[in-house]
Amino acid sequence: MPAVASGSVTLGDGMRVAVLCEFSGTVRDAFLMRGHDAISCDLLPTERPGPHIEGDCKDYDWSSYDLVIAHPPCTHLAVSGARWFKDKQKEQLEALDFVRYLMELPVPKIAIENPISIISSRIRKPDQIIQPWMFGHGETKSTCLWLKGLPKLVATNIVSGRDAVCHRRPPTPDRWKLRSLTYQGIANAMAEQWEFEADAREVSNDT
Repeated sequence: MPAVASGSVTLGDGMRVAVLCEFSGTVRDAFLMRGHDAISCDLLPTERPGPHIEGDCKDYDWSSYDLVIAHPPCTHLAVSGARWFKDKQKEQLEALDFVRYLMELPVPKIAIENPISIISSRIRKPDQIIQPWMFGHGETKSTCLWLKGLPKLVATNIVSGRDAVCHRRPPTPDRWKLRSLTYQGIANAMAEQWEFEADAREVSNDT
């Protein structure tokens, strides 16, 4: 039996939100700022102080949460690395199985975020593709969203600038981390537009 992810009491319109595969705390904190009971989970420690589980999200029971937002690693999924696909078929199968696990979580609302990837051809096409410039950041980075029980995001601040800054970062040990970060404007839109009324519930704090 997987451990129950630590939680508290959620009342009224406050939601219990789990942000999986996030070490930055960006999306988690956007929901916390709006009064929700949000927690992040990743193999890495959180880069911002806040509710965080450092570990494998598959070791925890997320069924008591109202909303899960997941950012599965794209290393073996993104089509930008297509030239290496033939050498990592086993890793791709494992990555796709992880995406399926996330999609099948017993949670009423789910959003899975990834760049243009083989998820579209091997599992299903995304419900929406967004760009940072739709949410106040003058950059391009095609971001796919697979949604369950959630509306598509509506652009909040369309700005000029179509610079692929993310893809032009020089090779550094931390480049993969910088390229994986969620833009603040997108995180804010998620927190603002994916609010819904949640029933009051009491959740065990056992781990």
